[in-house]
Amino acid sequence: MSDENEQPFPPETVEATEPVKTREIFGWCCFDFANSAFTTIVITVLGMPYFKAVVAGGHAQAEGWWGTTLALSQVCVLLLAPLVGVVADVHARKKRYLLVTALTCSVATALMFSVSAGQVGLMLGLVLVANFAFSTSENICSAFLPEISTAKNVGRISGYGWSFGYLGGLLSLVIVLVILKSGEGRAHWAFLTTGVFFFVASLPTLLLLKERARPRPLAEGQTYRGLAFKQFGDMRRELPQHRTLLLFFAAMTFYLAGLMAVIGFAAGYAGEIIGMTQEGIIGLFAVLQVAGVVGAYSFGFIQDRVGPKTPLVLALGLWIVVCVWAAKCDSVKEFYGIGILAGMGMGGLQSASRAVVSTLTPVGRSGEFFGYWGFFAKLAAMIGTFSFGWMVTQFGYRSAILFNGAFFLVGLIMLIPLGLKPHDAVTKS
Repeated sequence: MSDENEQPFPPETVEATEPVKTREIFGWCCFDFANSAFTTIVITVLGMPYFKAVVAGGHAQAEGWWGTTLALSQVCVLLLAPLVGVVADVHARKKRYLLVTALTCSVATALMFSVSAGQVGLMLGLVLVANFAFSTSENICSAFLPEISTAKNVGRISGYGWSFGYLGGLLSLVIVLVILKSGEGRAHWAFLTTGVFFFVASLPTLLLLKERARPRPLAEGQTYRGLAFKQFGDMRRELPQHRTLLLFFAAMTFYLAGLMAVIGFAAGYAGEIIGMTQEGIIGLFAVLQVAGVVGAYSFGFIQDRVGPKTPLVLALGLWIVVCVWAAKCDSVKEFYGIGILAGMGMGGLQSASRAVVSTLTPVGRSGEFFGYWGFFAKLAAMIGTFSFGWMVTQFGYRSAILFNGAFFLVGLIMLIPLGLKPHDAVTKS
């Protein structure tokens, strides 16, 4: 996976220069494999339908509560992630915080197994804690990427992580399908197995990945909170100097809001509007995962030849078609076709978006600028899940999915004028 004689970058953020070994890259990729079980089962496939049908007893505002909880978890990440990042960097304890957040997400997910009908507050509290811990652990694990990669292989290693993630999502779907087919009333066991899956699958990351940074004591008069707020100040000063990247982040916020809404509510739409069973929904998302791999590969093929803008435009066009088609869809067979398009669009959108950030990032500052990328992605998740949940509550799923298409359309309109040239990054470094 990696040439062991290549040194990690950037030098100003990586203080230990021990060569990176293949097993460390494998360990890093395993975290994508592990956490995909949480997003696939709890956030996408089972969580919301189970919450509404079993815990909330079919309450009309269940989608609104669910969307608000996911949004609140992202607000917590936006507010606390800079502080967590600063403390982890100062003490050089990213692995320790990765362990804590992974274990917290795993335990909170497993505890959903014991939630009974009517315990709405408990279920939503566990979802909030689990999703906050998941998103925070995702940020911490991403912070290792500049340490284990070089300018030549960062895209390749990042791609390995995406691939491992799709495999983890597929395996978790198979496990849950076996549970559902084993007998009636066993859906809650999926939360327990997903929690265990996440922690066990993350062990290679915790065991093989090395902490390369060294402790950096605070300067006289500095505080953790002050350094965390400084990150926001740095972002406000830095990004306007990179106009193309700033405009791209604005466009990305819109279309990722649409994507995060689909991830959070697609299973509910499939069950309530299309009439699919839980087993059928799992089959649909297994197909979607495979389509995502095809989409990421196909759009990556286009990207290598014509740059990242064309695949982004194509992926956003696919998503607009998906939203309009889904709003009018009535049959399971038709919805499978929509799912295939959505999977291809998802793989292409995520892959091309990360490529744009990499293309526009000044040399040697990938960790900093991918931190900005993470900030806007979390902001998008907050906007998308909150707005979609309450759109469903007020106007129903069909109107909500049509409205959601506007997020992709606005993102597309903002994206089209952008040049997205590689030289935009290096000339402003």
